[in-house]
Amino acid sequence: MSPMLWALVALPVTCGALLLAAGRTLDRWAPAAAVTVAIASLGLAVTAAVRHPAVEAPLLDGLPVRLGVDGLSGVLVVTVTAVTLAVLLFSTAEFAADEARARFFGLMLLFAGSMLVTVTATTLPTLLMGWEVMGATSWALIGYWWREPVRTAAAQTAFLVTRTADLGLYLAAGAALAAAPGPLSLDTLDDTGEPWLSFVTAGILLAAFGKSAQLPFSFWLSRAMQGPSPVSALLHSAAMVVAGAYLLLRTGTLLDASGWGADTAAWVGAVTAVALGLVAVAQTDLKQLLAASTCAQIGFMVLAAGVGASTGGALQLMAHAAAKSLLFMVAGAWLTSWGTQQLTELRGVARSQRSVGVICTVGALSLAGLPPLSLWAAKDVLLAGALEDGGGLYAVGLGAAVLSAVYSVKILWYVWRPMPAAEVERRRRMPAAEVEQRRRMPASAVEQRHPIPASAVHRRPPVPESAVEERRPIPSGAVPPLALLALACAALTPLAFPPVRDALTDYLGLGPQPDPHAWEFAVSGLVALIAAALAWAWPWDGRTLAPPWTRRPCREWLRLERAAHVLLVSPTLGLARAAAAFDDRVLDRAVNASGSGALVLARWTNRFVEGAVDGAVDGLAAATRRLGRWARRPQTGQLHQYLAQAVAAFSLIAVVLVLVR
Repeated sequence: MSPMLWALVALPVTCGALLLAAGRTLDRWAPAAAVTVAIASLGLAVTAAVRHPAVEAPLLDGLPVRLGVDGLSGVLVVTVTAVTLAVLLFSTAEFAADEARARFFGLMLLFAGSMLVTVTATTLPTLLMGWEVMGATSWALIGYWWREPVRTAAAQTAFLVTRTADLGLYLAAGAALAAAPGPLSLDTLDDTGEPWLSFVTAGILLAAFGKSAQLPFSFWLSRAMQGPSPVSALLHSAAMVVAGAYLLLRTGTLLDASGWGADTAAWVGAVTAVALGLVAVAQTDLKQLLAASTCAQIGFMVLAAGVGASTGGALQLMAHAAAKSLLFMVAGAWLTSWGTQQLTELRGVARSQRSVGVICTVGALSLAGLPPLSLWAAKDVLLAGALEDGGGLYAVGLGAAVLSAVYSVKILWYVWRPMPAAEVERRRRMPAAEVEQRRRMPASAVEQRHPIPASAVHRRPPVPESAVEERRPIPSGAVPPLALLALACAALTPLAFPPVRDALTDYLGLGPQPDPHAWEFAVSGLVALIAAALAWAWPWDGRTLAPPWTRRPCREWLRLERAAHVLLVSPTLGLARAAAAFDDRVLDRAVNASGSGALVLARWTNRFVEGAVDGAVDGLAAATRRLGRWARRPQTGQLHQYLAQAVAAFSLIAVVLVLVR
């Protein structure tokens, strides 16, 4: 038993639950309490990653709760707690005192705790518990501003899509339990015999693709951008969306044993990286671009799981967590400062806020895969596995890396390009009263005022003219966590090169891993540099690289949500309406008709049958009364009459006996 591991998962869960239960009474103390818990959790995570503890507690007969930290989960617990700390530090400056801060920070801690349970679970039942709480808290965080129907509808979409895919875990658990009753350890799922092995593999893949927003489930991440920016910075960079990729990396032996699971994961990840890369290139909304790039970047992790490049997948996970959480928080800071997240209206923002602009540049260049930043090297480590598996996967992965450079530089093109002179002049004429009002507005209130309409999620939202002027400076407390994440984007690069990479592979407990050659690093870096240079030279303002017939589908996320409505939602609602009509027109009428028939039968029975029965009963009673009267007549009380009656009776009996004989 290790109290340290119990404390690692119990501390954020308990504190988060207490903040939620206390409500507004602890709003004042919630940020400090949450940050303190996050610091303590990070210390416990680092200790657990070094000591590799394991714990067990009884739950059901033969299905105990088992948690453990090994190499891969050690990387995850440190990554999750570190990003959680950075996001909570940023949130203390982002959320005003009049917001429901206890609810927000409580949900964030509860989510972080459930994510820690998910990554430390060593059995399917334990994984399911963390997985379910993670899904529920993500729904609550995406719909944090629940009074706005747009945001609650987005939270419901994200929740329903991921819950549909989560059924795969129940399929996997049921199949594994049917094959061999036991603790359902994740490390022994590959020992399951056929046909249960295929069911377990299919369930794991389904749940992982849904949670990590891979095709065809990617569109839920677009709707999830309705949540506050700190939520996106945690859930959609280092936590929830990487849970599926982590699960595939954890169960790599299962994918190999199935004979088809590894290839399926590899190609789904590669195709998602390319398709959602094209979607990201087509976006004009900064958060939508980052969301699409998240799907694409996690596609690389899924590809790594499919080709057995677990070291590259772990490196990609850590590097992506640093870069993407950084960019999401920068997007939130600019949204609260400028009142918009449209790239066309963010032109020149990096020039006016140079510290944040430089930090954003580091994150974007890392996302672009440019050397010497971490995602450049991490991609080559996992693409080495794709190259060993086949040239096709490597070519697709390299194409996705080119798209990463394009959509990342697109961000920088807008935020560093100077604003046109006419626009600058228009802004200078803004009323001073509006400027001052804007500066005094809380950051979270600014973000809350600019949701994306539900009817135009993928189109440009209506932004008031007064909202594009910089009226509120970015809080000074928001810059340090951004700077730390920017530093991590560069500091993680040595992990991809020997001897540090070899030490990481040994720490992860892996066998021989694909070893990228020097020319692979050079080729990918050169390709990314060329793509970045071309993207910088491209006149993005009002133009796009995609052919005209692909622009709208890409801006609408390949119309996956529309396809889901056509193929699933509409038929389901149609079936529900048909069932309701059948209930109203057939079942209800049948019940009413049976009731009416029963009343008619009752009236007929009352009129005819009841009268006959009553007459028969009355006749029987009358006959009985007559017999009674006849029986009373011989009863006179005179002895001689009784004697005469006895003589007559015996005489009759004697006659009968004589005649019978």
